[in-house]
Amino acid sequence: MAASTPLPPSSYAARLAFVVELAEHLHAYGTTAQRLEGALDSVATSLQMECEPWSNPTGMILTFSDPARPPGESDSTRVIRLPPGDTDLAKLCEADRIADDVVAGRLDLAAGHAALRALSQPPSTRARWMLVFAFGLAAGAVAGLLRLPWLDIATAGGTGLLIGLLDLATRRRPQLKEAGDALAALLAGFIAIAVASFIAPLNLNTVIVASLIVLVPGMSLTNAVNELTSQHLVSGTARFAGALTTVMKLSVGTVIALTLANLVGITPQVRAWRPQPDWVEWLALALAAYAFALLFRTARRDYPIVMLSAVAGYLISRLAGEAWGSPAGIFLSAMLLTAAGNGYARWMQRPGALVRVPGILMLVPGSASLRGMLNLVQQQDVAAGQAAALTVLNVLLALIAGLLFGNLLLPTRRNL
Repeated sequence: MAASTPLPPSSYAARLAFVVELAEHLHAYGTTAQRLEGALDSVATSLQMECEPWSNPTGMILTFSDPARPPGESDSTRVIRLPPGDTDLAKLCEADRIADDVVAGRLDLAAGHAALRALSQPPSTRARWMLVFAFGLAAGAVAGLLRLPWLDIATAGGTGLLIGLLDLATRRRPQLKEAGDALAALLAGFIAIAVASFIAPLNLNTVIVASLIVLVPGMSLTNAVNELTSQHLVSGTARFAGALTTVMKLSVGTVIALTLANLVGITPQVRAWRPQPDWVEWLALALAAYAFALLFRTARRDYPIVMLSAVAGYLISRLAGEAWGSPAGIFLSAMLLTAAGNGYARWMQRPGALVRVPGILMLVPGSASLRGMLNLVQQQDVAAGQAAALTVLNVLLALIAGLLFGNLLLPTRRNL
């Protein structure tokens, strides 16, 4: 948030209402606890009021007071119950701009409050269908990045589209939404089994993981550990538990599909084959970057920076990983992308999340955690599960080290 300038007289209630509205929006757009609380504290200070925020993935407690009035006279506490946030870079940037304009005096509190409320408009029909398309494109692109055969890529992409349609259908049905992850995994499992049984062999588990790539909670796991290292213990623990629950629901749906196929005597043909040339991987990388820009609901003018960040994160990790090992590649990529995000926020006066989030997304361990859970359940082998858990732990440690040292390399002057 920008530095403050003298504000025109306004009521304490109006200032409080604006900060509460801003808090709800930042939470809805997937902001982590430490960044959200830092942003609220900065805005409240600029509005000449005191705010003590406490955030977790499903709500907030905000305590306000007016330093110009006697202690206790103006104390007010808001307890707000909210669903877990979902990354929306376009609205995050707009909320940040509105807060900057209010703090700088370019927008009065009433107009700023109204502008924030206008962000709550539901997405257009075109935006919803583009999101469905992004599900399929991301699944197919990830399969391409893994150099799977064309049938595997087509199966993952088609299944991703169907999962996008399922996600669209469950958004307005709370009863279905609770089981949405399991239903999506069940659908992915059935389609992959059908193709592998009646058409041609598949890299079965890899195709299923690629189909579910949008739903795997890799970013949640990373944010959870990041919050824990920032001493936001309650928020980090809750987010970590939520991510593990999502992995379990995805695993349960897949295992049910495999079990039902076995009961009716259907045996999928499984192969381990990755025949694609280099150009397929590079094309898939560009398509994956575009898909993630869509999934993050990026404003059109920010597509280049978001896509470039995603590509840079992948390339740095891969090239450095080939030279010094995978953990070193992930660490270097996370460190450089975090520093780049902080620099972008400092010099462009816009949220560094535009650079940081898409760059780190290509590194997160969500697919590894789901694959490990599937191997553990399918093989009933604790050693397989332990090996997968160790892989996820190594990726998380490298990511968190990169985030911490990236902030040391170039400290941020903005919270978002």
